[in-house]
Amino acid sequence: MNLHLAEFSQVVAPDAHAALLMDQAGWHISGKLDLPANISIVLLPPKSPELNPTENTWQFMSDNWLSNRVFKSADDIVDHCCTAWNNLVARPWRIMSIGTRDWANGF
Repeated sequence: MNLHLAEFSQVVAPDAHAALLMDQAGWHISGKLDLPANISIVLLPPKSPELNPTENTWQFMSDNWLSNRVFKSADDIVDHCCTAWNNLVARPWRIMSIGTRDWANGF
């Protein structure tokens, strides 16, 4: 996580500050986290995957392209995941709708 934060910190504009929305996974709240000065972490409430756009996106991919299958091998799993990802990124409007919260519109 420290490597990820350091890398991410380098692409934040010099006059900007990034706020990263994260769940409360152990590596996101570790006391060993070295948080760069230009990044703040905003933690989601515990046990609330429905608020996490990443979880929502994964659920959509699973529901539409990955569930109810028997995979032949680990490579088959990777191939199906890559196909699901490519299907999703070909639909940017779907990605936007997955992360939209009706209650947050207008703010």
